[in-house]
Amino acid sequence: MYVLSWAHLSSLFPFHFNTSENFLKIFIFLFFLVSSIFAQENYSIRLAYGKSTESDLGEILIGQVNGDVADLRTFSLDGGYLLGRDLFHAPVDLYIKSSLSYFDEAGLQDDIYEVTLYFKLYYNFTPYSQKVRFGFGEGASYTDGILMSEYYGALEHHDHTSHYLNYLDITLDIDMGTLLQSKMLHHTYIGFLIKHRSGIFGLINNVKHGGSNYNCVMIEKNF
Repeated sequence: MYVLSWAHLSSLFPFHFNTSENFLKIFIFLFFLVSSIFAQENYSIRLAYGKSTESDLGEILIGQVNGDVADLRTFSLDGGYLLGRDLFHAPVDLYIKSSLSYFDEAGLQDDIYEVTLYFKLYYNFTPYSQKVRFGFGEGASYTDGILMSEYYGALEHHDHTSHYLNYLDITLDIDMGTLLQSKMLHHTYIGFLIKHRSGIFGLINNVKHGGSNYNCVMIEKNF
């Protein structure tokens, strides 16, 4: 029986798979491929790139953002399906979403992959005739290794680590169609994303202070 290995697969492409830049190329390719194949109103696809931060979630939300000396990075491809529009007679949409993320561990250990599954609410508003969304997602995250950012945090606080943690997906974005007055770009959003993993103060696998935060830029297409 012939088994297709990762080495065989990588030989089919004109670039190597061991650099974060090449994973960005792959994610961009998949972003445009999927958005061109599925032309239905109820779907979304998102591409994001970001870096780890030593700041906790509360500090990030009030603008106190510190960098990460290790230069840890992530690339993420996310897909979603619309479950409900204008919920509670308000401009609120509900999606179910899932993502695949690649974490560049800067040579400190083998790079890591993450899978998430979560529900996400979007609140839509129109300041100065611009279509803006605030998004809040809640769900689960599983990584195939322990992220270095989480290992350092656990070491500092004498805490535990876990492959499975709670996941928050927080975004603020704007419709490029209204921003640039382009019909072609309607329902294409650019903005900022916070990827947050935590044990909810010990509720999950006794992880009290460990976890990770990645600040990202993103582009999302709804169709």
